[in-house]
Amino acid sequence: MCGIICYIGKQNSVPILIEGLKRLEYRGYDSAGIASLDSESNNVLFVKSVGKVSELEKKVKSHKFKGDYGIAHTRWATHGKPTESNAHPHTDCSKKLFLIHNGIIENYEVLKRELEKKGHRFVSDTDTEVLAHLIEDNLDGNFEDAVRKSLGMVEGTFGIAVIHRDFPRKIIVARRGSPLIIGVGEGEYLAASDVNAFIRYTNRVIYLNDDEMALLNDDNIVITDLNLNRISKEPETIDWSVEGDDKKGFKHFMLKEIYEQPKTVENAIRGRLIEGEGISKLGGLEPVIEKIMNLKKLTFVSCGTSFYAGLYGKYIFERLTDLDVYVDYASEFRYRNLKLSEYDGVMAISQSGETADTLAALREAKRKGALVLGLVNVVGSTIAKETDAGVYCHAGPEIGVASTKIFVSQCVILNLIALLIGRRKGLSIFDGMNLIREIKKLPEHIKTILENGNVIRDIARKYLSFKDFLYIGRHLNYPVAMEGALKLKEISYVHAEGYPAGEMKHGPISLIDENFPTVAIATNGFTYEKIVSNIQEIKARNGKVIAIATEGNTEIEKIVDDIIFVPETIDILQPILNVIPLQLFAYYFADFKGCDIDKPRNLAKSVTVE
Repeated sequence: MCGIICYIGKQNSVPILIEGLKRLEYRGYDSAGIASLDSESNNVLFVKSVGKVSELEKKVKSHKFKGDYGIAHTRWATHGKPTESNAHPHTDCSKKLFLIHNGIIENYEVLKRELEKKGHRFVSDTDTEVLAHLIEDNLDGNFEDAVRKSLGMVEGTFGIAVIHRDFPRKIIVARRGSPLIIGVGEGEYLAASDVNAFIRYTNRVIYLNDDEMALLNDDNIVITDLNLNRISKEPETIDWSVEGDDKKGFKHFMLKEIYEQPKTVENAIRGRLIEGEGISKLGGLEPVIEKIMNLKKLTFVSCGTSFYAGLYGKYIFERLTDLDVYVDYASEFRYRNLKLSEYDGVMAISQSGETADTLAALREAKRKGALVLGLVNVVGSTIAKETDAGVYCHAGPEIGVASTKIFVSQCVILNLIALLIGRRKGLSIFDGMNLIREIKKLPEHIKTILENGNVIRDIARKYLSFKDFLYIGRHLNYPVAMEGALKLKEISYVHAEGYPAGEMKHGPISLIDENFPTVAIATNGFTYEKIVSNIQEIKARNGKVIAIATEGNTEIEKIVDDIIFVPETIDILQPILNVIPLQLFAYYFADFKGCDIDKPRNLAKSVTVE
């Protein structure tokens, strides 16, 4: 959830570190800090601030400092409130060591008491500061050994970077459960919690695994495990561009990413469809395809928006395959008494590939003998590495905290995976070819919806005074109702509830009055008449209704207050189109309210702590 960026080289590290922090803002944070050292003078710039990186940048500029290596951090508060003393980097009693940390040190209270008995004095409420003092306590002439020994004493998760004035031109980084990636440049090295932080400087990267430590210096990188055994790793070249860092004229990244979705779908299906055979081709699953064919049950584990993608996927897999399909919140999955075997599959769905709860769920599934699969966007992420096989979204960077294009990408790819399995079993070539033809039409359908963005914007303005919303859908559109409500509450801070429409009479209808509007997903399909009945019940109680309806449906206009039309496709793909206007409605609603859309309060893009 927090952001780490490090640099060592011949350039001035300060602007590089500040720029890196700006690229990590989308991850969510409430304070920031930097420590940069100048090799010649051994002077240090050590500055922290509460709030935006821009506030830290103002402070840093006033110092007019140039340092050739350093570390910087954006913090999302866990232990202790957002204050300068709690912001990273943290230092030791000597004020020579500077450390940044993502994750949680679970035994920090025990360690802190022991260190206080030895005379260490703490100035923050954080768990992280304990590690700085612990390294100081273990330091006996060997910097690397002190870090290694200290990490062996902590329980929990960490991604750390640490520098010390007595050991110049060295940055030590290490990870356990929190991502760290090293960038290999020309005569310089970088490290970060997210490749976005340094992609402008290099696309050659080394991924650290859990319980690995790296020493970055002028000449090379030395990677070891926490027992100091050397590990050899060659840099990988990643196919990742800086395009996502540019709003391309859009007011916010979220709006840009909504409008990128035709391309997102094209990227999701490129090279993966064999229309003449009515089947998909997914190279990432080929090594385990026979094991997949032997599965009896498949469980999707995920969080947030990815959970709703999994919920949609359940309907798709039940339609196209013979699998028994379940969906579980990753945060709850591993606490159950799981009965898994080689005939069970567990698919982890995650945008970042680093979601802590999802990662813990897949590890538990693997421990119990299940086949573990992944659907992620970030190449080289921890989930991608720890699953038996998987599929990448190839959607490019998503900067807006509230996911839009990744959700659509996940939904499209879940269709491709189900098609692959279904066609190897009972699904006919005719049904497979028909699905492929309709999938290929999705980009143009999405463009049609986006061309009517002004209509959606006007409707959002009309409902700006309302404080509560109900979103309802049936069958395949139930997950979309949930996702639509989530988008509105994430970025506008307005209360919104998503419900299966059939449950409305079992409680939520008591909320309906003229001040509680409903967004009803009422596109054509076998549940259409039932959702119309729900709308009639709402109107009978003076409730206002915004309907998502199929183009050409003139009848529904007579019973709703406002309507947003979407193109018609086959029923299992219709939710992919229906979610687009809900994304736009949430965006314009939040924009009219003046909210910080790309960086909503209290939220983080990548939730890497439990």
